Amino acid sequence: MQNPTIVAPICLVIGALLGLAGSFAPSPGLRGLAWGIDGVALVVAAAILAVHFLARGQQCMAAGFLVFIAGQALVLSGAAMTLEASAPTFAAGVGLWAAALVLISTPNVMPLPVRALGGLAALLFAATSLQVFLGRSLTALSEPLPFFAYPVFVLTLLGWAWWIRAVSRP
Repeated sequence: MQNPTIVAPICLVIGALLGLAGSFAPSPGLRGLAWGIDGVALVVAAAILAVHFLARGQQCMAAGFLVFIAGQALVLSGAAMTLEASAPTFAAGVGLWAAALVLISTPNVMPLPVRALGGLAALLFAATSLQVFLGRSLTALSEPLPFFAYPVFVLTLLGWAWWIRAVSRP
């Protein structure tokens, strides 16, 4: 595999760590900052990976990263809002995350444990999105979902970063 640049795995790690850190931020301002940087980093990583997989003829993977960009853009748009105000766009974004994770995890490209984590995160985010669409009042920090979906998602993102670095070494 030709290296999709060091930028993609770095952005995945930044996104994973700041996304999780934002969930525990002591103030809405710090949460918004962490989630804002996290969101931008994940969009950059996904754009690089979409182009990479498209060039390799792996359309399902490329489509997954394009759908991920759409979902992440929706989630990012609410990063500086109150949790309640951002709930509808958050639900739409995590619904797209779920679809993206399925598209990325289905092909036999990444290792099975990374794909399994992606599949589990997809199920958890789909359940979250469906609950909001059905009228349940959830925010990005509601427990048990989506709060407990984030560690699975973070492990998926770190798995992607690890895999990119592992397979792109000379």
